[in-house]
Amino acid sequence: MARRDIALNINKTRYELKVSTTSSLAEILREQIGLTGTKVMCNEGECGACTVILDGKPALSCMMLAVDCEGQDILTIEGLSDPLNGKIHPLQEVFIQRSGMQCGVCTPGMILTAACLLEENPDPTEDEVREGLSGNLCRCGNYQRITECVLEGAKIMRTGGRDGK
Repeated sequence: MARRDIALNINKTRYELKVSTTSSLAEILREQIGLTGTKVMCNEGECGACTVILDGKPALSCMMLAVDCEGQDILTIEGLSDPLNGKIHPLQEVFIQRSGMQCGVCTPGMILTAACLLEENPDPTEDEVREGLSGNLCRCGNYQRITECVLEGAKIMRTGGRDGK
């Protein structure tokens, strides 16, 4: 199996690695770097559990070769928190407080996809949230609570806190 030296920009940190030319980004994130928040479930690009943010857009890391990601900015669920104070992202906070996850497998992908959605549309409707998350599957069927969490997270992000505080 051919191996190659690459440099990846992950969560604002540069990683210099030797990787198999056939390794997916998801495999490298989990197995070589230890960022296990990225989940690999279907390994076919169907479920969204492996979603990362690649140059500002949601991307399925199980479907991308790590060697093709050089020079791009990769953000995982671990990098979504504020690096200066360690505070978790409002979406992460709401998912925890309002039980937006059940088994948790889909949660990182849902949150990262929602973060991109809210970047483009800070005040989405319920239907827009559902459409925006439609590529992410929840095996527990917790879609209503997930949608509510995204809407609550959007409100917090727009107002700077709960109830506008």
